[in-house]
Amino acid sequence: MAKLTLVGLGPGSIELVTPAAQHAIKTADVVAGYKAYVELIDALIAEQEVIQSGMTREWDRAQAAVEEAAKGKQVVLVCSGDSGMYAMAPLVLELLEQNPLLNQQIELDIIPGITAANACASLVGAPLGHDSCTISLSDLLTPWDVITKRIEAAAIADFAITFYNPRSKKRTQHIETAREILLKHKDPSTPVAVVNAAYREDQQVTLTTLAEFTQVEFGMNAAVVVGNSNSYRFGDWIITPRGYTNKYQLKDGSVLDGQKRGHSLKMKDEVN
Repeated sequence: MAKLTLVGLGPGSIELVTPAAQHAIKTADVVAGYKAYVELIDALIAEQEVIQSGMTREWDRAQAAVEEAAKGKQVVLVCSGDSGMYAMAPLVLELLEQNPLLNQQIELDIIPGITAANACASLVGAPLGHDSCTISLSDLLTPWDVITKRIEAAAIADFAITFYNPRSKKRTQHIETAREILLKHKDPSTPVAVVNAAYREDQQVTLTTLAEFTQVEFGMNAAVVVGNSNSYRFGDWIITPRGYTNKYQLKDGSVLDGQKRGHSLKMKDEVN
């Protein structure tokens, strides 16, 4: 059966492309993707046919990948991060939904990748240690008024937030507006990490605050991670506590007065 595999490449370092993803790429007949992403995996390309295109050509890439798979080929469509996060998986699934015959002919597999939020967070500690959300500031596919409502809601709910697509050459004011919305609900000293090109050769990490982070230079290859009301700096790390200090003494693990130690979850084979 023809097969189309959607592969998340992670943040950009070949070491962070999962073994399953690398195997799928190496054994594919066709590798399709955005030109810059295909270049990231050049070391994995040998005799595979390569289909690549530029930015804003997502439909073309998805359609080409589906058509090649329909010919009986093993096709891999690569995306940065995870294919289900602001990437190609939704579009491919929508195309298959619109064409039931192709959907029956093609076996679809999705291999997860490390998201930008996870990658950037790992470089600065644990800023996403509690409830968090991701918001893209690109309004190419989502109306700006919808985006601002989501920013407001996330700020009111005190989520830690990772902003994708925070700034571009043409879109410079969206991040300023986002900051203004956040400042209505968050302390100006809230820790913020600006991470450019995570895990790539030109990686840059800047720790700053909600009041000052827009002064940092960054563009489309960056993500901005904003803490919640409990987030704080610990040297070069940001910590967003999970809440263990509400229950335990961290020095010795003893349970605080009025609290109960949590119970272990039982696996099926442990249940009598």
